[in-house]
Amino acid sequence: MPDRGGGPSGPRMRVGRPSRRVRTLLLTLGVLAVLAMLFVMFAGFWTDWLWYRSVKYSSVFTTTLWSKIGLFAVFGLLMAVAVGVNIWLAHRLRPPLSAMSMEQQNLDRYRMGVAPYKKWILLAITALVGLIAGASAAGQWRTWLMWVNGVPFGQKDPQFDLDVSFYAFDLPWYRFLLGFGFAAAVLGLIAAALTHYLYGGLRVTSPGARATAAATGHLSVLLGIFVALKAVAYWLDRYGLAVKSSEFKAAGNWTGLRYVDANAYLPAKTILFCIAAICAVLFFATLWRRTWQLPVIGFGLMVLSAILIGGLYPAIVQKFQVEPNEQQKESPYIEQNIEATRKAYGIDGAKVADYSGKGKTGEQMPKEQLRKDADAQASYRLIDPNVVGPTFDQLQRQRKYYQFPTTLDVDRYKDAAGKEQDTVIGLRELDLDGIPKRNWINDHFTYTHGYGAITAKGTSTDPKADPAGSPDFTESGLPTKGQLGEYQQRIYYGEKTQQYSIVGGPQKELDYEADGEKTTSYQGKSGVNLSNPVNRAAYAVAFSEPQILYSGAIGEGSRILYNRTPKERVEAVAPWLTIDGDAYPAVVDGKIQWIVDAYTTSNGYPYASRTTLGDTTADSLTAANNQRTVVAQENQVNYIRNSVKATVDAYDGSVKLYQWDEKDPVLKTWMSAFPDTVKKKSEISPELREHMRYPQDLFKVQRELMTRYHVQSPSQFYSGSDVWQVPNDPTNNEKNAVPPYYLSLKMPGDKNQKFSLTTTFTPNGRPNLGAFMAVDADATSKSYGSISVLNVKSDVPGPQQVQSELNGDPEVAEFVRNLRGTDSDIVYGNLLTVPMNDGFLYIEPVYVKGGSANYPLLKKVGVQYNRETVFKNTLGEAFNAIFGAEGESPEQPPTSPDQPPSTNPTVQQALEDAQGALERGEEALKKGDWQAYGEAQKDLEEALKKATDAEAKAREEEAGNKSGEKPGDKS
Repeated sequence: MPDRGGGPSGPRMRVGRPSRRVRTLLLTLGVLAVLAMLFVMFAGFWTDWLWYRSVKYSSVFTTTLWSKIGLFAVFGLLMAVAVGVNIWLAHRLRPPLSAMSMEQQNLDRYRMGVAPYKKWILLAITALVGLIAGASAAGQWRTWLMWVNGVPFGQKDPQFDLDVSFYAFDLPWYRFLLGFGFAAAVLGLIAAALTHYLYGGLRVTSPGARATAAATGHLSVLLGIFVALKAVAYWLDRYGLAVKSSEFKAAGNWTGLRYVDANAYLPAKTILFCIAAICAVLFFATLWRRTWQLPVIGFGLMVLSAILIGGLYPAIVQKFQVEPNEQQKESPYIEQNIEATRKAYGIDGAKVADYSGKGKTGEQMPKEQLRKDADAQASYRLIDPNVVGPTFDQLQRQRKYYQFPTTLDVDRYKDAAGKEQDTVIGLRELDLDGIPKRNWINDHFTYTHGYGAITAKGTSTDPKADPAGSPDFTESGLPTKGQLGEYQQRIYYGEKTQQYSIVGGPQKELDYEADGEKTTSYQGKSGVNLSNPVNRAAYAVAFSEPQILYSGAIGEGSRILYNRTPKERVEAVAPWLTIDGDAYPAVVDGKIQWIVDAYTTSNGYPYASRTTLGDTTADSLTAANNQRTVVAQENQVNYIRNSVKATVDAYDGSVKLYQWDEKDPVLKTWMSAFPDTVKKKSEISPELREHMRYPQDLFKVQRELMTRYHVQSPSQFYSGSDVWQVPNDPTNNEKNAVPPYYLSLKMPGDKNQKFSLTTTFTPNGRPNLGAFMAVDADATSKSYGSISVLNVKSDVPGPQQVQSELNGDPEVAEFVRNLRGTDSDIVYGNLLTVPMNDGFLYIEPVYVKGGSANYPLLKKVGVQYNRETVFKNTLGEAFNAIFGAEGESPEQPPTSPDQPPSTNPTVQQALEDAQGALERGEEALKKGDWQAYGEAQKDLEEALKKATDAEAKAREEEAGNKSGEKPGDKS
């Protein structure tokens, strides 16, 4: 009798079993290993859950978790069933092995080995493919949630008349389903074929039929399913043409249909769909015909058609119809690409205006008016936040274990008169490398937070400082005092705060008050409670730190703080957002708030050209330091919106997400998927809105697209005659793009200055100025986000040329020569470009680093207007020199004051005291004695105030005497 189990019956070899003691030991070790693995997995899950609950975003955790579990279970089970059923069916349809050929005799030993473990092998194979397929499907949770919650865009593509949401939300999910179907069909086919071969249903070398009728029918059905899925793929490929990327020599990276797509590929895909559907039916028909002849012919026809219709025919159309008259053929599609790209990146409302570029001279209008216009045109930010970070660090660090970022931020605060002023701001954050003694307690319990926000006027230096050129601090000291008033100065969450801290328990933290150092205990509600031993064990495992489990420094009230950078926190609570590379701080309502811009993006906007965010957001700042990062390095998108503004409290770490773009369908989709996570725009307080601004990374993406898409004429776009490029940063030799600059200025036609984000363009391959672009960056403005572009129509020097002309100025050359031998270096600040009177005013602060103060100090200002360059001590002097008239200069005290000495004895004594304080301060700086330096600075301030008050009183008396009044009289 044949053995349907896979081999002849007979006695089997007995295998020796290990002793009972060995089996018990192995079992115990195995159980312990499994328990350890399970606890490690539990620790990761449990700590994540505790963290999300602590920040009150547990719904994000649960929604994401259940989506992943659901997808894992459903698609893992489907794949396991697809493979398992085909193996089971192939085994069930195996033929009796009556005639033992040489091939079957060789396979017999495998059948004998498999026979006792058939069920276990089947379970193992199905479980393995199920786990792999489930894990892959779980990674598609974003695609699933967008498909389920998709909101219409209200815009339709020009080719298929379908809403954009089909391409953004539906098509990606259909493609995933199709890919999963292909994988299931292929794995099922392979598993079935191997099983049929193992049990004799398929024969390779045996005489007679190569396959049994049962195997033929089974495999043909699987092949039919594969071909049917290919038919569906051809049909979806038709819609995929609207979001397909290709190279187009006239436009570079191209997205959407072109002439050859609409007139060759599209009909070809439709024909191939029909052929594939017929071919699938022929495969299914083998269940009755029991022959492979027709389906093989059909499959061959499909392959031949794919080559001829899908490949050769479009090539012929491109060669003989398109190329001889490409501009005319492609014009309608170029027009569609331009329109879609401008909409997708939010640049469709940009106003492009021609601009002379040649400014008015003293012959065309009075010099006094030119000088007055220069004063009022902008608030010239000479304190460059990209340069003065080390200056803040040296003058305001106060303690070695604090630090300031290399690149500071620009904000707006009101001065004593209530006038809004561009301000440079930086937070004094913790620097673990500066801790006197590094150990686990100091690193994680004692030194836990930074202290205070330091601000300085963006438009002027400190007239009292020596050496001249120091920032004019409006908030300084430790604790800080100044224009910000009372606020919570402790910084537990910041850009430099990477380590975890354990606070609130028995171990006290280092802190400060007005009278000096003290200890404190964290009073905030953030972090996870470690009083629970399960929590402690979980974090000990999660952080690979066993001391968390048994340390006596942890007790009642102890809380662990982690994920402490603003970017990390926003990314965690909103994993569906793309986060801007630069969070910036603001003091709002007595709290330091980190403001984080976040974007919704898509790769499925039909006809809109794609861009790689990592490339378009890179510039000289991202290359120079690792603080300001690029966005989503390899992420290709063709739709972006700054749809969310987020805040992170620097003290308690609370995260709030605010809906900023109320029309964005992508954000509405995510808000439907994660309800109650994003607050309404109306909930943004007026005080917070005053500090919000237009994000740099979005602006950099838009300016990159504007280099080509400022043109709306298809013929001009095709010719590429007016392509721009973003110039390299002229202040260094690194050949990286110039960063955009925040600046309050008046664009042509504006009556008042607007807080703006600005950039320049040069013609492609040329150094002269091609265009100037500015966006209203003030979140309180009604015109927020409006883009203005000045298309320069005359030969105007570009940034690199201006920098070269400044370097070649005789005064600059002499200044540089004088620095030689003083161990000092020249540092160029941001080259600001300001449109004025049909021309451009270039302004560049020049710093000196080295000598007695090894940090950058503002020393000179370079100005160019109408190709005339001057290099002076102050901006006021530069304006006087370049316009030949004096005016009310911007607030720019001279760096080298030359005033007659006062004869007032009180003033003289105060100045002597100030000089002594300066000398003590310089000596303290050299020694690194920050306490002595702080005392000297206080003495300096008191002495200068005394001198100022005495001088003012003397002038009042003198004025009263001249008018015949007694000092006590009132007018």
